[in-house]
Amino acid sequence: MGEHYFTADPGASARPREVVFTIEGQEYDLVAAGGVFSATRLDPGTTVLLKKGELPAPGTAGNFLDLGCGYGPITMVLATRAPQAEIWAVDVNSRARDLTEENAQRLKVADRVHVAEPDGVPAGVEFAQIWSNPPIRVGKEELHQLLLRWLPRLAPDGTAWLVVAKHKGADSLQQWLAAQGWQADRHASGSGFRVLKVTRPQAV
Repeated sequence: MGEHYFTADPGASARPREVVFTIEGQEYDLVAAGGVFSATRLDPGTTVLLKKGELPAPGTAGNFLDLGCGYGPITMVLATRAPQAEIWAVDVNSRARDLTEENAQRLKVADRVHVAEPDGVPAGVEFAQIWSNPPIRVGKEELHQLLLRWLPRLAPDGTAWLVVAKHKGADSLQQWLAAQGWQADRHASGSGFRVLKVTRPQAV
């Protein structure tokens, strides 16, 4: 008991199921399972992120990161929207990684989706875009360490898109990011969530 979706090897029964959702007119039919985040539906925060963040244009290239990928909904949207991009799907949860690989095969994007545990991403890879519905439940300190680990891997002109519930500290996280030297702007709000656009500060 006490197991969370960020457990490395979940012991909960998998109970596979389908999650179907539509983003910008395209329907996604993915496999999810117990022991991963939001296994029965597209999480409301992720929905807000995908509908209010600036999804990549079809010609966008480079490496994208889906941080805390779960069963892969953000990864699949990015991979289908930007067929020239390489998507890195990172999660500590082994079942989540397996599901993301399965969904990449279902959508025929597995050749451009690299599923990895956090230590499995080569050190030299930097990201044009980072997308995340970060695991707030790990606690503020661990969340900060997570962002301090990955945000510095943004390319100089890269952008991170984060979604956080207002009642779970979205505004304080925005302030903390600014205090760390990042340009953190409230890009959009919806359904009790904030979408933050995070970039490197512009040189004066």
